[in-house]
Amino acid sequence: MNRPIITLRSTEGTGSTYTTRKNRRNTPDRLELMKFDPVLRRRVKFRETR
Repeated sequence: MNRPIITLRSTEGTGSTYTTRKNRRNTPDRLELMKFDPVLRRRVKFRETR
């Protein structure tokens, strides 16, 4: 499967998560995105968890 479903977890330790898909061929490293954390009510980095 080319586009597996992955979980993005907040780096601030709040436990907030997002689920998304990624293309393994284009993005072989861990995905890291700025997303909104509803607990902190601001944008923080979310990192892919395995």
